Amino acid sequence: MTANPATSPSPPCRSVTEEEIDHLREFGWVKLKRFVDPQYLRSMLDLAREVMGEDADSNPISPVLEAAVTEGKPGLSYFNAQRSFGLAHPVLRPLIFEIGRSAKLLQRRRSADGAGVDVRYYSDFFVPKLPAAKAARHGGNGPTAYHQDFITFAVDRSGGMTFWIPLEPCGPPAGTMSFVSGSHREGVLGDYTCYGDGDALDVFPELRRLEMSEHMTYELGDITVHTHLTIHGSGPNMTDRPRWTYLLVTQPADACWNGSPCPNFDSSDMTPWQPFGGGRFPVIS
Repeated sequence: MTANPATSPSPPCRSVTEEEIDHLREFGWVKLKRFVDPQYLRSMLDLAREVMGEDADSNPISPVLEAAVTEGKPGLSYFNAQRSFGLAHPVLRPLIFEIGRSAKLLQRRRSADGAGVDVRYYSDFFVPKLPAAKAARHGGNGPTAYHQDFITFAVDRSGGMTFWIPLEPCGPPAGTMSFVSGSHREGVLGDYTCYGDGDALDVFPELRRLEMSEHMTYELGDITVHTHLTIHGSGPNMTDRPRWTYLLVTQPADACWNGSPCPNFDSSDMTPWQPFGGGRFPVIS
């Protein structure tokens, strides 16, 4: 019988190594092999299917997406994004806090007292990429154009990261991640909606002189981490089943809201340049 991850005494994931920390610093991304306990991933996949259905397309359509479709606009082509239960869920909470400790090491920032800058939870989602050959209520069955995440999150400083966690083994045919190595040193390169009919590689052709990683192959337990300045993308899902993935987004604990509109949180009671904090953005490191 499989133990309940919420009550299991074993940690849900290991810590990062110095070599992995160095790789992220050098290339802007890192693959962490055998990072998460497969037992946890199976429980997370069960949770995702409860919310989204076996087809990963049966969750309720959000009001924002419904309004866009009504206006004849396409939905998000990259994946079907479903907000998760975050720290409130007994399965996800231990994993989020354990990842927070590794995120602090990967962030590699020092505070005035030398202890290091803490990490905040920012958001988490189930993000299955749906099969390209099938019609999808939510969209989410196209390729992921090469882009940068930073401007999307309305933060005032870099240091944020995305932990890209497959819930099943998957490889390039399913539309897995590829990264432009070293692109995190190129600065802020705009929002993906501002690239017209192209992507970041078209708008900033100098990126093509950098090395592009392979499209990743993930065994169960493998994940990748990329900084929010790193250019990344993926192909379409050419299989006949969803590519199940979970994303956890972290930010430095001293990050502030830059005042820009943002779909990731309600800013109605916030002030520009106000630090993130409170119960919505707790420290997890």
